[in-house]
Amino acid sequence: MIIMACLGVESTAHTFGVGIATDKGKVLANVLDTYKAPEGWGIEPLKAAKHHEDVAECLLQKALKEANLDLSEIDLIAYSQGPGLPPCLHKGLGFCRKLSKDLKVPMVGVNHCCAHIEIGKLFTKAKDPVTLYVSGANTQVIAFVGGKYRIFGETQDIGIGNALDKLGRDLGIGFPAGPKVEQLAKKGKWIELPYVVKGMDLSFSGIVSEAARRVKKGASREDVCFSFQESAFAMLTEVTERAMAHTGKKEVLLTGGVAANQRLREMLDIMARERGAKSYVCPKEYCGDNGSMIAWLGVLMHKAGAKEKEHGIKPRQRTDDVEVTWQ
Repeated sequence: MIIMACLGVESTAHTFGVGIATDKGKVLANVLDTYKAPEGWGIEPLKAAKHHEDVAECLLQKALKEANLDLSEIDLIAYSQGPGLPPCLHKGLGFCRKLSKDLKVPMVGVNHCCAHIEIGKLFTKAKDPVTLYVSGANTQVIAFVGGKYRIFGETQDIGIGNALDKLGRDLGIGFPAGPKVEQLAKKGKWIELPYVVKGMDLSFSGIVSEAARRVKKGASREDVCFSFQESAFAMLTEVTERAMAHTGKKEVLLTGGVAANQRLREMLDIMARERGAKSYVCPKEYCGDNGSMIAWLGVLMHKAGAKEKEHGIKPRQRTDDVEVTWQ
């Protein structure tokens, strides 16, 4: 018997997602649609926001049908509050605000990054992991310490997902580039590329620029992709391992869109086994941006007593800005 059903809306960047989760930890629906930029371009925020506006109602109906629920059976609305692109966040907020008003149910804003962690923990049963969160805009090594998800290391420029997409544009392989880079890498061999770890932080812009130069000088796309993955993923694994050593935690969780990459999974798994730790990966369906992760964190926050006097977006909200009252 469903005690509470939460409808979650994800709209931070290129994806508009609608998910429904219950307070028993069951995902009833998870549907999404992604804005596709013109060839050779990244996300254009206003066009992505228009895309979100166009698909919102259709996705809502698809989610309700998938969950076998009527809109009147929704008890709570959750929306992605930040971080993200303001025009896209506004579309999600506006859509949820109207639903909340029409249904006369409470609404809660959730942090997109924390939602990635919680959906990963839900499906893997990880208890207290060091999380490597890798997506388009975000690359962070995170662990729960002192009431917050603390960031122990992060990118100083672009996220690993955006780095892969920039490499893809330079190589002429289109968007999203991650899966294509992974396939090309399987046929490549090692060439030296920059390896940039600064303390506990990382930088990817230099390795992308050098990879593009190598291609112009005649290096094969396969060799560049292989070497990019080996270098960038080793950087991520190194910082994650140091965070595990510092915190003493015995679990590592990989989540975010780039978590689908098999080579990155393999590197983290080897590192964890050598440390006598457990390695977990969020299921592929929930690795990327999606509404169900927003719904699930909405449930957790609501049960912990979260209340907001005013609803709004927080485009620059950091993971460690959030008081984790639901732990």
